Amino acid sequence: MIVVAGEALIDLVPQGRGALAALRPALGGGPFNTAVALGRLGSSAAFCSRVSSDAFGEALLDRLRETGVGVSSVQRGTEPTTLAVATVGADGSAAYSFYVDGTADRLFEAPSALPSGTRAVSFGTCSLVLEPGASAYEELMRRAAAQGVFTALDPNIRAGLIPDADAYRARFKDWLPSVALLKLSEEDAEWLGGTPQEWLAAGPAAVVITRGGDGLTAFTADGGEYAVPGERVAVVDTIGAGDTVNAALLHGLAVRDALSARALAGLGPGGWTELLGFAARAAAITCSRAGAEPPYAHEVEG
Repeated sequence: MIVVAGEALIDLVPQGRGALAALRPALGGGPFNTAVALGRLGSSAAFCSRVSSDAFGEALLDRLRETGVGVSSVQRGTEPTTLAVATVGADGSAAYSFYVDGTADRLFEAPSALPSGTRAVSFGTCSLVLEPGASAYEELMRRAAAQGVFTALDPNIRAGLIPDADAYRARFKDWLPSVALLKLSEEDAEWLGGTPQEWLAAGPAAVVITRGGDGLTAFTADGGEYAVPGERVAVVDTIGAGDTVNAALLHGLAVRDALSARALAGLGPGGWTELLGFAARAAAITCSRAGAEPPYAHEVEG
């Protein structure tokens, strides 16, 4: 079981150009997309969050159920669902503005226990910024790591939501001793400051940096560095691409029975190249279609 902890929200995606283009609601949120991608790839997955009881919340849970993702750890609330208004650039890149005040997901409370059989927990994005939920997710991360559960972190920086950048950067560094796998984009790495080597020294067994169409690079605690190029594809938009990479890495590690720091160290050049290539293919498929629509296993393997 791979548990994904974090927000589920509604992306409002423009259907044309200009500030007043029609907006189409789409199911989203970095952790939600990661959970859906895991389910589609064939992993046993569960979602741990707080979701509104409004119509958007019901649609979010329906998608998780349809994908085979467990929802028994989802808390419910009468507050509205968070909204994220997307702006898609000419190159397909996406930027977001958020409507988060008084929404359900930021009132998450840390559960007393993870689902039975949990081997890994993934964290990231808005849920680690917005209080009081951010502290609850942090508590869950530290507790899981202390219990020997494999932890993954994708900070997926949304700078517009972070009121104190220096405080967040300090908090990020404080998380690292509780993180086994750190995945982040090149843009996130630049915003956070530091280097993969500095982050590895603080705790993670591996750091994976995504570089859009230029591919992915993994850095390991034993000094390894492994890179693969991106898969060439006609990009519709990049919504959910990083979340797909996150899911593909976790799925690939689970298949290899490598959800531990020791197992990560034993992957070697061949194992890392295969894993990163799988993630690159999965992300390329997501980029080839509108919205966060991660691929199914047969699409990536084929």
